[in-house]
Amino acid sequence: MSRSHTGKLYDILLPSNYSGMEVSILRIRTRNLWMKGANFSFFDIPSRILPWPFSRRVDLVYQNLGNWSSLYYNVSNYTFVAPVIGLLAYNSSTSSPHYEQIELNLLGDNPIVVRFPNVSLSVGMKCVRFSTNGTVEFSNVTGMNSCMAHGHGHFSVVIPSLPSDKMKERVWKWWVIGFAGGIVGLILLLVFVIMSHKLIKGKIIKKMERQSERSEGLDTIWIGRSRMPSASGIRTQPELESAYVP
Repeated sequence: MSRSHTGKLYDILLPSNYSGMEVSILRIRTRNLWMKGANFSFFDIPSRILPWPFSRRVDLVYQNLGNWSSLYYNVSNYTFVAPVIGLLAYNSSTSSPHYEQIELNLLGDNPIVVRFPNVSLSVGMKCVRFSTNGTVEFSNVTGMNSCMAHGHGHFSVVIPSLPSDKMKERVWKWWVIGFAGGIVGLILLLVFVIMSHKLIKGKIIKKMERQSERSEGLDTIWIGRSRMPSASGIRTQPELESAYVP
């Protein structure tokens, strides 16, 4: 890019082992970026933007990872519905000894617009931004399938992932185990209640028997399988009044 012209978009030829990936570069003067912004590929960059650290010229690098997206980036519990595209800024001033990445400071009210024209609206669809410092940010998809950003980085659109077949099978197994465990627990509870009832009833009967033994002695007889108290047949013999002798 040492002899490239400012304001012109260049496509970068990649090795064949990166088939499906696209890279383009736009060199722009900082003055023009501040006054007019830039529009290229799927990015609309507003005016009133300055590079940090400051440089006279900026190289804006556009990346489309295509089918390599999920290899470089991953969002837990979400699925990409669009390729990951990137916007990065580099210092292209000849006075700089190194070709270094820089930041873009948005000093105006308008954000960077990232467009995904080939995406159909879906429930739960979210914009995701992978910033240059490694953080992941989510935001809502706006009209015309666009995302708003206040800095450069890599962008895509995601939806919540559906449970896999293995996950469904695992959930089903846990439901079966839980149901069987509940049945076994209920049976054990019923057995415990019955045994407790019999134990308490037996203690009450023994207590009544001990109390009866401490009172007047009574004979016992068996009626069926139950032992019942029985009084003896001895009673005071009656006396006739005529037998009285004064």
